[in-house]
Amino acid sequence: MNIEQSNRDFAFLEPERIIEHALRYAKAPVTTTNFGPYEAVILHMVTQIKPDMKVVWIDSGYNTPHTYKVAQQLMDKLSLNIEVYTPKVSAARCDASMGGIPSVDDPRHAEFTEQFKLEPFSRAMREQAPDVWFTAVRSEQTEFRKEMEVFGEGPNGMLKVAPLLHWTEADMQAYLDRFDLPNVERYFDPTKALANRECGLHTKL
Repeated sequence: MNIEQSNRDFAFLEPERIIEHALRYAKAPVTTTNFGPYEAVILHMVTQIKPDMKVVWIDSGYNTPHTYKVAQQLMDKLSLNIEVYTPKVSAARCDASMGGIPSVDDPRHAEFTEQFKLEPFSRAMREQAPDVWFTAVRSEQTEFRKEMEVFGEGPNGMLKVAPLLHWTEADMQAYLDRFDLPNVERYFDPTKALANRECGLHTKL
């Protein structure tokens, strides 16, 4: 795919058109999810177009009970072809060794982020070996994401696609309402601390 041309021609079209365009170049596509707020949108979109889409969930072990409940609802409702990756260090073991989740000012927070998000993600990408990666990031979420483009290069030369990059929270809610999709309202990401802070996944790739 010509990434620059695709960004000129498709970046501001409907997300479904973006997904369809990217899939023309895909032999082993994958969609990642954290089952956080509005993640149902990307999961519904990709599975309407490609029902057997491989979905990768990096489950930190620190998710709220509400998140696990909604995740199961979406797995059942959308018949997700899902692979779950967990850290090699359990949440209980981390709590015992670190005394809980390190604050963002704690030097150990970088190690924590590596153990609970970056390493499981890298392992998933190695094992799944996708050539196209769909992600639900949106430009209004963080300052860093404002500078992202819909089509870009991901790790290992894969094509990274953010079909919802230019959608607002209102757009996302309207989609959930239209298709009667559940949404996570009580979500916790232990590597971010603040809602508008990057966890490191997209800045390091």
